[in-house]
Amino acid sequence: MKIFVAGLPYDLDDAELEEIFEKFGTVMSAKVAMDRETGKSKGFGFVEMPVSEEAKDAIESLNDISLGKKPLVVKAAEDRPGGGGGGPRPGGSGPRPGGGGGYNSRPDFDKPRNRY
Repeated sequence: MKIFVAGLPYDLDDAELEEIFEKFGTVMSAKVAMDRETGKSKGFGFVEMPVSEEAKDAIESLNDISLGKKPLVVKAAEDRPGGGGGGPRPGGSGPRPGGGGGYNSRPDFDKPRNRY
């Protein structure tokens, strides 16, 4: 069973996350989500536990406890088709109205510009 964990302290690493869940049973994997650009934690992660009874016990016991400044949100992870990634979001209304700005957005963009 895959478990979603949010509200993690930003200094918590994979090993510490695994340690928290090992108290409830076998942990196959524990991964804190990291920002690719900064290399810092995003404050959430995923834990995989092979025995669903142990996973449910962990969810019930750890949900809403405080590890840091915020209470944890611990719940069964939702399966995302296609393995995640970008794409349209549910409830979206297509292209955003308005637009505006951007390179060469002036109506007289073909005229030479006096910059200095």
